[in-house]
Amino acid sequence: MPATPEAATEIIPRITEPPPRRRRTLRWLVAGLVVAALGAGATVAVTRHRAAGAPQPEGPPPVATAQLERRDLSTTKKIAGSIGYGAPRPLAGHLDATVTWLPAAGATIKRGKQLFRADDRPVTLFYGSMPMYREISGKNLVGRDVRIIADNLTALGYAIGSQPWEGSYVTQNKPGAPPPDPSPSSSPPGAAPTTVQVRVRDGEGVLTASLVAAIKRWQDDTGLPATGTIAVGDVEVLSGAVRVDSVAVQPGSPANADLMAVTPTRKVITLNAELSDAGSIKRGAKVTVALPDDRTVKARVLSVGRKLATSEDGAGTGPPTLTVTVTADEPKDIAGLDAADVDVNFAGRTAKDVLAAPIEALVALTEGGYAVQTPAGLTAVRTGMFADGWVEIEGDGLAEGTDVVVSS
Repeated sequence: MPATPEAATEIIPRITEPPPRRRRTLRWLVAGLVVAALGAGATVAVTRHRAAGAPQPEGPPPVATAQLERRDLSTTKKIAGSIGYGAPRPLAGHLDATVTWLPAAGATIKRGKQLFRADDRPVTLFYGSMPMYREISGKNLVGRDVRIIADNLTALGYAIGSQPWEGSYVTQNKPGAPPPDPSPSSSPPGAAPTTVQVRVRDGEGVLTASLVAAIKRWQDDTGLPATGTIAVGDVEVLSGAVRVDSVAVQPGSPANADLMAVTPTRKVITLNAELSDAGSIKRGAKVTVALPDDRTVKARVLSVGRKLATSEDGAGTGPPTLTVTVTADEPKDIAGLDAADVDVNFAGRTAKDVLAAPIEALVALTEGGYAVQTPAGLTAVRTGMFADGWVEIEGDGLAEGTDVVVSS
């Protein structure tokens, strides 16, 4: 029986559409191809990423450079020292009396306080630059020692009245002459005057009536006879407050001998230098001090003296040395350090406003001498002072700001 069109329509779909099992197989095949394609793409991506992260050949390292500068260069000399109160020095009394009291070692004594007692009277500390060498008495006595008395009484709060100004004249009795008689008839005709005119110079004081009155008030307050006269030994004059380092005698000893050893109250740095350094170490010179805690502080030379090198038995063992005392500009910088070892740096030779390069820029030449590497090439240089990591140089075409290669 011939096939009808409807029958043909039914046959075609059955022929063109795969059976269900083949459809499932086809789906798995397509999925496998997609996964394979994705895997291949991922492999390519990973391969490319790894290729991008692979180490590349390194080029030459960058060259370090520095610029030439104009600056001051100074050499330094380092000398070891130690922190303390300085070298003790003896303090002697100047009274024909008996010591009745002495301070304890370590005591600090300031202006107006008693250093010791002699015949049970206080011997007071005054500040000044010279000792008392004569009795302070006599109307209008003039001198630097009188100025010391006036300045100390003023500092202690005693009113001394006005002092004659520098260049003025005051009237004094002639030495050894009796006081002048106010009656004109008492002097024979042609007799020499019994008074002299004394000029007041810079730094001098005058023992006026007001100053004598101030002395009496001070004597009364301190337990001395209020005479208005100060004898040699009634006061001891030192440059400032002192610390008692040790006591040399006991109460009952004569008061006109070495009684104790004293030091300044502020800490200082003490060092011994060679005599060959005398030309470069001057009083007042500025220095720097390297402390044990890695701080560096500014200081200055307080004093320079000589001493003989001695052994324990006091015999000489070598050439003399310089004893140098250095004080910090800020005392608090070393106040908390006890017996510490330090390095003191003294300035030496100085070269001002010179062309300088870092020492690392120098290139040693096989034929001798040095050169520096500039953008223009290797340039031979003449060297001068070396200091603080820099070297003074001269060379053709070199100027401030020129780049030079430095070794790393």
